[in-house]
Amino acid sequence: MEKRVKKAIFPAAGLGTRFLPATKASPKEMLPIVDKPMIQYAIEEASACGIEEFIIITGKYKRSIEDHFDSAFELEESLKKAGKKRLLEEISRLNHLNFAYIRQKAALGLGHAIYCAKPFVKDEPFAVLLSDDIIDPEDTLLQDMIKLYRKLKSPIIAVQQIAAEDVQKYGVIEGMKESDNVYIIKNLVEKPKMSEAPSDMGIIGRYILTPDIFDILENVGFGKGGEIQLTDALQGLLRKRSMYGYLFKGRRYDAGDKVGYLKATIDLALKNPQVSEQFKEYLLEVASRIHENE
Repeated sequence: MEKRVKKAIFPAAGLGTRFLPATKASPKEMLPIVDKPMIQYAIEEASACGIEEFIIITGKYKRSIEDHFDSAFELEESLKKAGKKRLLEEISRLNHLNFAYIRQKAALGLGHAIYCAKPFVKDEPFAVLLSDDIIDPEDTLLQDMIKLYRKLKSPIIAVQQIAAEDVQKYGVIEGMKESDNVYIIKNLVEKPKMSEAPSDMGIIGRYILTPDIFDILENVGFGKGGEIQLTDALQGLLRKRSMYGYLFKGRRYDAGDKVGYLKATIDLALKNPQVSEQFKEYLLEVASRIHENE
């Protein structure tokens, strides 16, 4: 019987140093983009794809993530009595989802964070979503990857074309085109120098993985930055089975970067019917001021 993808891992144990001092005692994943924390965009994306179990890897100072996805009886009752139906719907519509929380006791890297979820995943395929990679809610990246997994029964890694000067920030694949947007992966390199990058296709924060990755992660050892790198484990898995890259051509925001975070905030605010018109007027006013001052 075919096992479908119904579990997803959300690594959220990082220190969030690029957003200090805001993240000194608050999780980066809870930084708001318009009116929702960034991790909620990833949760909603997975939920829309039929994911049933949500495994969040947390660390110190991350308790507010658990509180956010818990029911808030007093607040819900208050909104109900005040007749604020829209707000009540907004804060309670994820209450039916099943969450598990695992604490990563030391920040040993993305590969280690995923390995922590092994007891919950067991022998099933699963998705991994990095919540600071915001995918435009109108895009269907994860849904397309799950469909591709059903067809190929192999790990699927989302990739995107990146500028040459940015390759040292990404894991990069070497691949051969199989069909539109689909590449069979021949090699993966973690954060290569510009002159050593095998392509311009950088790995982004969406994966469909198979449970045999856990045996590789257990033995892969420490890689770049003194961390257990997922890219290194994927390279080990590639020696045993086929692996595919899915080239994403939609809109993605690196919200782990301050400028990327601001871009996501602006674009998603312009799509929010509650604020879009007023915000658009303000942006035009700002653009006019900048133009006058040039």
